[in-house]
Amino acid sequence: MTLTPEEETRHREKMAKRKAVQDREVSSKSIEKGLLAVHTGAGKGKSTAAFGMALRTLAHGGRIVVVQFIKGAWNTGERKALELFGDQVEWHALGEGFTWNTQDRARDIENCRIAWEQARAALKRPDVSMVILAELNLALRYDYLPIDTVLADIAARPAMQHVVVTGRNARPAMIEAADLVTEMTQVAHHFRKGVKAQAGIEF
Repeated sequence: MTLTPEEETRHREKMAKRKAVQDREVSSKSIEKGLLAVHTGAGKGKSTAAFGMALRTLAHGGRIVVVQFIKGAWNTGERKALELFGDQVEWHALGEGFTWNTQDRARDIENCRIAWEQARAALKRPDVSMVILAELNLALRYDYLPIDTVLADIAARPAMQHVVVTGRNARPAMIEAADLVTEMTQVAHHFRKGVKAQAGIEF
């Protein structure tokens, strides 16, 4: 579409005003700190979005630690890709699968306790730029871990360390503590149409 000279002028003026507003907004932000981000909701992509943040951190030379709750040691594409970064990445998959797979609450609680010890160790390390706590929200939903302890350990981390918590049904206290909360909304899902999980999409 070709614009007239008048339309071009109006567009430039409009974009100049928008840029000025945006520049003022950006320049007004001066705080730099480690963030607690929470990805929750019924839609897909919560942990996948966290791993995208991990890639950004790794590209800037940071070190990340992933602690995977509940789901277990799946051989996922994300893990294969991130482990190509060598010692910049530590990955701890300490669950045994979904709760309906184990059918053993005591064992699930013990696995989550062990996983939290790994998480707590990472949360104390100033050399770790980002800690991803995958499916932690599920562990908290089922009361496998005390949320007060979890939030206290997260709050006590090094000042510039980022933490990303994933999993549906985030507890209100976790949402309240977070700096950034994103809720994934499911609009459609191929699984409901009989399509099975596929490499590159689900894992």
